[in-house]
Amino acid sequence: MPVFRHAAALAAVALPLLSSTALAAPANPLFQASPLPYQAPPFDKIKDSDYVPAFEKGMADQLKEMQAIANNKAAPTFDNTIVAMERSGQLLNRAQSVFYGVYSADKDDAMDAIDSKEAPKLSQHQDEIYLNPKLFHRVKTLYDNRAKLNLNAEQAMLLEVYYQQFVHSGAELNHADQQKLRAINTQLSKLETTYNQKLIASAKAGALVVDKKEALAGLDDGAVASAQKAAEGRKLSGKYVLPLQNTTQQPDLASLSDRSTREALFNQSWTRAEKGDANDTRQTIAEIAQLRAEKAALFGYPNYAAYTLYDQMAKTPAAVNSFIHQLVPATAAEQHREAAELQKAIGEDHQNFTLKPWDWNYYAERVRKQKFDLNQNDVKPYFELHTVLTDGVFYAANQLYGITFEPRKDIPAYNPDVMVFEVKDKDGSPLGLMYFDYFKRDNKSGGAWMSNFVGQSDLLKTRPVIYNVANFTKAAPGQPQLITSDDVTTMFHEFGHALHGLFASQTYPTLSGTAVARDFVEFPSQFNENWAMDPKVFAHYARHYKTGAPMPAELVAKIKKAAHFNQGYALGEIVAAAQLDMSWHGLSADAPRQDVDQFEAKALNETGLDVANVPPRYRSSYFLHIWGNGYSAGYYAYLWTEMLDQDVFSWFQSHGGLTRENGQRFRDMILSKGHTMDYGPMFKAFYGKDPEIGPMLAHRGLVSDGK
Repeated sequence: MPVFRHAAALAAVALPLLSSTALAAPANPLFQASPLPYQAPPFDKIKDSDYVPAFEKGMADQLKEMQAIANNKAAPTFDNTIVAMERSGQLLNRAQSVFYGVYSADKDDAMDAIDSKEAPKLSQHQDEIYLNPKLFHRVKTLYDNRAKLNLNAEQAMLLEVYYQQFVHSGAELNHADQQKLRAINTQLSKLETTYNQKLIASAKAGALVVDKKEALAGLDDGAVASAQKAAEGRKLSGKYVLPLQNTTQQPDLASLSDRSTREALFNQSWTRAEKGDANDTRQTIAEIAQLRAEKAALFGYPNYAAYTLYDQMAKTPAAVNSFIHQLVPATAAEQHREAAELQKAIGEDHQNFTLKPWDWNYYAERVRKQKFDLNQNDVKPYFELHTVLTDGVFYAANQLYGITFEPRKDIPAYNPDVMVFEVKDKDGSPLGLMYFDYFKRDNKSGGAWMSNFVGQSDLLKTRPVIYNVANFTKAAPGQPQLITSDDVTTMFHEFGHALHGLFASQTYPTLSGTAVARDFVEFPSQFNENWAMDPKVFAHYARHYKTGAPMPAELVAKIKKAAHFNQGYALGEIVAAAQLDMSWHGLSADAPRQDVDQFEAKALNETGLDVANVPPRYRSSYFLHIWGNGYSAGYYAYLWTEMLDQDVFSWFQSHGGLTRENGQRFRDMILSKGHTMDYGPMFKAFYGKDPEIGPMLAHRGLVSDGK
């Protein structure tokens, strides 16, 4: 019973319920598996009007399939119950995978209306399945007798997952509580859809409009041209527009020399979803938080964090909070040192103002240049997007895993900017299909992500069709597509998720590829970031876009020397966001609905960090991860998995680094496993011991010896 999983964040977008009244015309391309290679979606044929009929019929079909399983008079077996559920809902899964993939990256108003209509129905349908007593009785019967079933390891895990999902979805609640749960789930689905729509609209409306070019002093010519083009796209003649990224800090703040422009841009970002207009998200998230706490209470949990962490590697809020608190002392000390250094730089700049958040990145960049003689504008000419992709991301994957990539211009995409590649395995056999959609659009959700249009499954005989999406600034026509060092890291990161999906080797779709816990799914992606600066890989892609010359050795040395710079800020903004997330989802059901601004201020003040100068990476009002992308009580996962990835990278370094032998071992023991075994033992089998925080702190430069 595969559940659609969004953006590698594992946000289950419901299973389905529906009447069969709205049947579509036979020509609907979603009604059958695509005839294209790898069952790639026929985007040249799919229309907005195809989605609702596919949702409706898909939900009706799956409900019939589930009822047939539940009413089967034969005694439950693994095949007639669990495997039958795994085979169910293929039309629905296809419709969800395509719709939500496009909706996040290239939506239109019609898709907004579809999501608003269908999301509550999808939530209700999931309840229809998981709250079906006959179906649960069959699953529980198998679970209670699992020792006698002679299951292999993957089958045993699948049965465990199904049983836990049923229980966690309310199968053991009494009828009255199940009715309350249904109502809460439906309302949460509506609110989360509303939140997502408001957030995209608020980011678009929050873009900074600048009247004069002089206000953009400090930006390079390409960035100014992009700002001018963005204004033209909004029919703002003679003006400049700086669109917002989804994070608190904006990349341009490191370059803008006009302090008033910096402050205006920061404030547009900080208040984007708190302007008291139709896009204000505060009441929506306050209601979401309250409903989630009430839902957790139905199951006997003290708060939503405890409810949602049950199947994660960390297991409990106490374990998460303990882990986060280990990071605070070293981070806070480094923030204090960095703030003093930046305040000194402000004085040396003959300014007498006090450091503010909109000053931090600008003066950090000046200090970086002074200390390391490193100018990001000197670096960007060596990072041309297509070269980074083919000679960096693809090259590293080839060196580690032997895979190769071929452009497929014959495969239709949902937007002209999307590039499609076929991936071949080390022996030349077909492995999967990859889509890359890198450029920011006003109708695209913020951030970067990976997910599948088609998931891998031996049972369903499907190979992975995967997409990576980002929000890089697109160069003006005629300009080279140069990207920042952060963008390079993002490309390697999201492709790490893709490798996790491409190397999936599971029989059952529910356990396949990236269908793992939030605090494990970011491990392969963050691990893959390490290869961006591997000397062999870096030398292969970091070449000047005009001459093809490699980056000079002295510039490479400066980058490496500066690697630990500003880590108090970089780590602190993530730690603050993770603690803010845990605070929201630590609320009990009897807590009143919160005033968002007051709650946030209190939660941040309790972090022990310098939140006045280092605000959280996401403020409550635009924290998409936790309100709309399935990372509720899970944002800590980025830090947790950084611990895992640095442990494993330290293992690689001590065993020869970038070699096919090491890559194959990582593929065999981690990337190909999906959710076929418990995460702790899986990690320990590779690393040789339990996770430890030392390599992570050493990587950040917060300790000198990894201890």
